[in-house]
Amino acid sequence: MGRVNDTKIALVTGANKGIGFAIAWGLGALGCTVAVGARDGGRREAAVERLRAEGVDAFGIALDVTSDDSVTEAAATVERTTGRLDVLVNNAGIGGRVDGGAQDPTTLDLDVVRTVLDTNVFGVVRVTNAMLPLLRRAGSPRIVNLSSNMGSLTLRTGPVMAAYAPSKSMLNSVTAQYARRLADTNVIVNACCPGYVATDFTGFTAPRTPEQGAAIAIRLATLPDDGPRGGFFDDDGPIPW
Repeated sequence: MGRVNDTKIALVTGANKGIGFAIAWGLGALGCTVAVGARDGGRREAAVERLRAEGVDAFGIALDVTSDDSVTEAAATVERTTGRLDVLVNNAGIGGRVDGGAQDPTTLDLDVVRTVLDTNVFGVVRVTNAMLPLLRRAGSPRIVNLSSNMGSLTLRTGPVMAAYAPSKSMLNSVTAQYARRLADTNVIVNACCPGYVATDFTGFTAPRTPEQGAAIAIRLATLPDDGPRGGFFDDDGPIPW
C-alpha cells in the first residue's frame, strides 16, 4: 500500500501496545496509513514491524506527549512524510501512582496529579495543537480523545483515583471546548471510553480485549461528515458527563 493522496493518514499516540496498538491495527485494516507515535524507540519499531507484517502501511514517529520539543518534531515528521493528517487519536495516557494513598483525595499527592495531567490533558492539548495545521489540510479530519467513564461526574465508576479520574473529567471538558471552537470547520472532535480492557494498565485482569476497546475509537475516527461533535461515547452510545 503506497501513501497515495486518497489514502487517509492516521496518527495514534501511545500506539506501541494495548488499546493504542489495536486502534492503529484497526485503522490500518481499513486502509489508513498509520503513524505509530511512541516514546520508546525499540517498542515503536517493533509495533511498526508487527503492523507491516499484518499488511498495514505503518511508520514510526518518536513522540513524548509531555515534551514540547518532541511534539513539535513529531509534527514536522508527519509534514515531511505525508504532508497532512486525516485522523488524530490521542490515546497516550497514564494512571499515575496509587501507593501510599497518592490518589486518595484525603492524602492526595499533588505531584502525582501534575504528572497525570501532564500526559492525560496537557499532552492531548500539545499534540492536538501541533497537528491541527496538518489536520486542516484534510478533507474530513477527525480527532478522537481516549477518555474513561471514570471521568464521568454522573457515573462515578471505578476505584477512587483522585488524580486519574479528574484528569479524564478535564479531558472531556477540553474535548467539548475544542468541539465548540471548531464547530464551523470540518474538524470533528469527540471523546470515547474503551471500557475495562485487559492491558498492562489494568494488570491484564479486565474482561475486554484491546480490540473490543479500540472499536469505539475507530468508529469515531471514521465518522461521516454529519457525525456527532463534542460528544462522549462508548460502544452503547453517549456517556453522561
